Amino acid sequence: MAAPAPARLADGGTHRAKGWRRAQGASIRMASLLLVASAWLAGIQPAQATPPYRMPVVELEAGGQRIDAELARTEPERERGLMHRTVMPENHGMLFVFEQPAQYCFWMRNTLIPLTVAFLDEDGKVADLADMQPRDERSHCPSRPVRHALEMNQGWFDAHGVKVGDVVKGIETVPNGEPKP
Repeated sequence: MAAPAPARLADGGTHRAKGWRRAQGASIRMASLLLVASAWLAGIQPAQATPPYRMPVVELEAGGQRIDAELARTEPERERGLMHRTVMPENHGMLFVFEQPAQYCFWMRNTLIPLTVAFLDEDGKVADLADMQPRDERSHCPSRPVRHALEMNQGWFDAHGVKVGDVVKGIETVPNGEPKP
């Protein structure tokens, strides 16, 4: 025996069709909700999810160790610095180069790793060392004018016996200030 025909509703549809429309509407609402949630989540991904911008590297030496230092010579490179990075390999750092000696101050806005900065004069002599904590916006300034600042993982200078008055070798090979167009 065949199944009975579904009863017709006042709007011309059937009970089966009405159930189908209800399920279809729920599916559309769920898909829309998932789409909106995905778009919202994509918009709040942490900045470190994208690979950090890498600058040219210069080879330096301090405490008997070779240092691969990214070179920050332009204003945008110096402003970006090591922001949003979650790790820095051992014996890697960033060398900030300025055109003229001055008392350049550093802070840790959007910097996620603890660092030590060595303020260096024109000859690479360490004028000052300062430990800096992640996201700390206090200024860390040298006691006298400097041309360079070398940021390394916090504790690196201590671990390798580098102190005020020591010389970071290789500074003489570093181009001065901003590159000319």
